[in-house]
Amino acid sequence: MASIFTRIVQGEIPCYKVAESDDFLAFLDINPLKRGHVLVIPKTEINKFFDLPPQLLSGLMLFAQRVAKAMELAIPCQRIGMAVVGLEVPHAHIHLVPLTSAYDIEFSRPKASFTHRELEGIAQDIAARFI
Repeated sequence: MASIFTRIVQGEIPCYKVAESDDFLAFLDINPLKRGHVLVIPKTEINKFFDLPPQLLSGLMLFAQRVAKAMELAIPCQRIGMAVVGLEVPHAHIHLVPLTSAYDIEFSRPKASFTHRELEGIAQDIAARFI
């Protein structure tokens, strides 16, 4: 069975898209730690992050770097934090989270909540700065 991320890639489930290439997709986490929390995935479904072939892994990191730079321009923060957890969805992915403190990337903290309109606006703000 395809992961929820593969279903997003295939267009079966909508997302708040931030950036896309032939091989990668970045979209807002719908259960974010903070405003602007983005997930970056390879379009190819591979369960474990470190099982990604070297070229795909390096490409994913370079794509994530571009997304992070767009996020820094769009979301007030001190820096963008990165986490690879991989337990929630069996599809390799990176969490990019705007940080003002180390607490901001604590996954046990309560999740933030935004309206559909707010999420659309956040995604558009980041997407407009993606190069």
